[in-house]
Amino acid sequence: MGTKFLLHHLGEQTKSIHAGESPDPTTHASSPNLVMSTTFTVGADTGFSVEGMDENDTWVYTRWGNPTVHQLEEKLAALEGAETAVTFASGMSAITALLFHLLKSGDHAVVSDVAYAALSEITNEMIPELGIKISKVDTSDIDAIKNALQSETKLLYIETPCNPLLRLTDIAEVANLAHSVGAKLAVDSTFATPVATKPLELGADFVVHSLTKYLGGHGDALGGVILGYKKDLTSLRKKTAIRLGGSLSPFNAWLILRGIATFPIRMRVHEENALKIAAYLESHPKVKRVIYPGLASHPQYELAKRQMKNFSGIITFQVENGILESRRLADRLSIIHYAVSLGHHRSLIFYLNSKDLLQTSFKFSTDKQLESWNTFAGEGLFRLSVGLEDADDLIADLEQALAIF
Repeated sequence: MGTKFLLHHLGEQTKSIHAGESPDPTTHASSPNLVMSTTFTVGADTGFSVEGMDENDTWVYTRWGNPTVHQLEEKLAALEGAETAVTFASGMSAITALLFHLLKSGDHAVVSDVAYAALSEITNEMIPELGIKISKVDTSDIDAIKNALQSETKLLYIETPCNPLLRLTDIAEVANLAHSVGAKLAVDSTFATPVATKPLELGADFVVHSLTKYLGGHGDALGGVILGYKKDLTSLRKKTAIRLGGSLSPFNAWLILRGIATFPIRMRVHEENALKIAAYLESHPKVKRVIYPGLASHPQYELAKRQMKNFSGIITFQVENGILESRRLADRLSIIHYAVSLGHHRSLIFYLNSKDLLQTSFKFSTDKQLESWNTFAGEGLFRLSVGLEDADDLIADLEQALAIF
């Protein structure tokens, strides 16, 4: 059963298990092999530079390519509906490689004004210091994007849903805008996952995922990936990914492969649990506001229904005196871990203070941008990554931790 067949004819669960994999021809092992070697024996005519490397060449050096990592890349491409994939040691390593590959001095990029904190910070400081102009825009506001685009714009970078607000962007509409000025559209789809949204089908040029989150799913392996078309990613792999050196460990690739086998099943439970818990939180007297794409109260619920086949497992909510409540939750929660990150099999919660984030990560240039932040986040918000535990147990844990004494 070949990958080409899998790409076109089989369902998400079958792809998650079989795409990119086949029994080992020597040992006949059913599970994918873990190849930890950093180097491989080659012929005498093999070149010493990656410049002469062809995508179909034999393995030479694991920074250039590795059999276990390659299996993961094929599986991810099948799930995303991409022609190819390039993996990295972390999600941020993938983002950095994409920025360095596409942008040079004199170029311009439009970036979501609220996004993963490390992306926000690198585009606040390091990238502009290289002579690259960055415009930070609320990408849910189509007019704001139109006004930001320039003749020098080479990249439009969005997250949907964005971290941590869970604000959405219409991918198809912004793809048309980007392409109208000759720019590429990159979509960080970590929160949505390929189960919910396939940005390439909506016009995106690149899709980015942190594999550390839902795709790995178990909180035990860092990883990142860029997916897209071979014409774009062949040169990115050779000229940027390999040279920057942020290569994914084969062991982490093997762990993520194992995690993906249950990925579509996990996503169904994440969504089922999150819907129940979001409804519970909306009715709680301490909770001022709940943001979840699967709730009718989400400001972009109609877009969520149109663009997402699964609403994922991230909920944000506001309470009065969030800093005090964060201390109480950190002390009282017994099942839900008070910790950063998301997309794991266990539930995680963390408080994000607006004052701190607006000083360190998110720099708004208009009152309208700040107004949008205040609508979604208020003075601060809890980001709850709903895991795979029994929903009733998670609700009971929140109930006792939020109890009014």
